[in-house]
Amino acid sequence: MRLWSIHPRYYDRQALVACWREGLLAQAVVTDPDRGYSHHPQLRRFQLSVDPIGSIGDYLSAIVDEADARGYRFARDKILAPGPAAKLTVTDGQIEYEWAHLCGKLQHRSPDVWHRWQTVAVPDPHPLFRVVNGPVADWEKVPRARLE
Repeated sequence: MRLWSIHPRYYDRQALVACWREGLLAQAVVTDPDRGYSHHPQLRRFQLSVDPIGSIGDYLSAIVDEADARGYRFARDKILAPGPAAKLTVTDGQIEYEWAHLCGKLQHRSPDVWHRWQTVAVPDPHPLFRVVNGPVADWEKVPRARLE
């Protein structure tokens, strides 16, 4: 599961569709904690928010907004609580880590999208998030080579 902290404008088609699917799964888990994946580390930030269902709904709303802008048809009515929710925080270290991760995927999978964004040093966060100083999130599974 990958719920990107980066603005959806940077995603290729595959990332946008996957994020929508995984966001819907996250919404199902947040609304029914007895469901599978309830302990997935990426869900912690939503589960710990003041309004978990509103937070994941706001997250999904931005994904649908981007899909609409591209002419895709995602079922907005699947969002249980479309927000707005209180902003969540994400660290600049997490944004930097995710940006490198996404750029690596784009370079191999969608070179045209990678080319469009390759000069962006620091991407905008997903609209749900406010960036604060800090390291990569403790829930992130960072490959050992990235830490050295």
